[in-house]
Amino acid sequence: MLKKILWPILIGAVLAIVLLIIFPSLQKGTQSNFPNSIFSDNPLSYSSAVKIAAPAVVNIYSRSINSLSQGSQNSAITPLGSGVIMSKQGYIVTNYHVIDGAEQIIVALQDGRIFEALSVGSDKLVDIAVLKIEATNLPTISINLKREPKIGDVVLAIGNPYNIGQTITQGIISATGRDGLSPYRRQNFIQTDASINHGNSGGALVNTKGELMGINTLTFAKNLGNDVPEGIGFAIPTSLAVKIMNKLIQDGKIIRGYIGIDGLEFAPTQNPSDIPVVLGILVTNTEGPSLQAGVQTNDILIMVNNKPVKSIVETMDEIAELKPGTTVPIIVLRNGEKVELQVTIGQLPV
Repeated sequence: MLKKILWPILIGAVLAIVLLIIFPSLQKGTQSNFPNSIFSDNPLSYSSAVKIAAPAVVNIYSRSINSLSQGSQNSAITPLGSGVIMSKQGYIVTNYHVIDGAEQIIVALQDGRIFEALSVGSDKLVDIAVLKIEATNLPTISINLKREPKIGDVVLAIGNPYNIGQTITQGIISATGRDGLSPYRRQNFIQTDASINHGNSGGALVNTKGELMGINTLTFAKNLGNDVPEGIGFAIPTSLAVKIMNKLIQDGKIIRGYIGIDGLEFAPTQNPSDIPVVLGILVTNTEGPSLQAGVQTNDILIMVNNKPVKSIVETMDEIAELKPGTTVPIIVLRNGEKVELQVTIGQLPV
């Protein structure tokens, strides 16, 4: 009888010793994968991220002067949208469509200070504008260009919707690399389900560390009509916004190269001439530089400036970086044969 009782105990003890030898971490206890806040007295909160980022998001207004009878004047203030203070030097990024046509731009900080802003430059293509205010002790947004937006990241949209005051909405990054949605041509949007309403444009999309992930720019409904589901908003990635901002600060304008083709991505496993192609652009229309260089409809563009084509967006971005007037080699497939041409880069019309 005693053996029957002791035998299971002995086996259990031996198994326990073996487990501790194989998994020594068990001696210290198992760490929970759940956030500590779930089990603590404090509720889950993003208040620290808001505290870091919100002071750097400003309200933007337009002031117009109206002439009245007998030589008198009055001024009208119109709310336009939001902006983000990017540097201690007073540079603010917003959307081009926010300040387009504004007579006099007024910036209101969250600490109550109000400044007149000067327009440094704008880029209609990317829907970015840069303003500058002369001020000291400015709060600036936290920027970490090494942290790329990932699908599923929790994000906060900060802005001034409908001029009711600074508001924070929360969601996740639903998708990245969205393009072809903007009236300002091709984009590389972050898609989010955080609410982005009228007045949020130009505001900040930040992560839970308060770091800038993008500049809020538009909603699906605004661009495609109201008969669409809510919860689809878009933001310009921080890396692109910073790149455009720096160019505008340096040059006051953006000059992009272009070769004048429209096309579709084309990725056969093997073409008729047995020349393997990883990816190409099937040319559907030519104009300007490409037409003058001899590119034809139905050519497959496979190389530009000695770089293989990887995607339409990436190739067009690389062409945009080329200086207008520069002549570069391109290679197309035509009737199964490689044809090398020389194209002179033109300036992208806006």
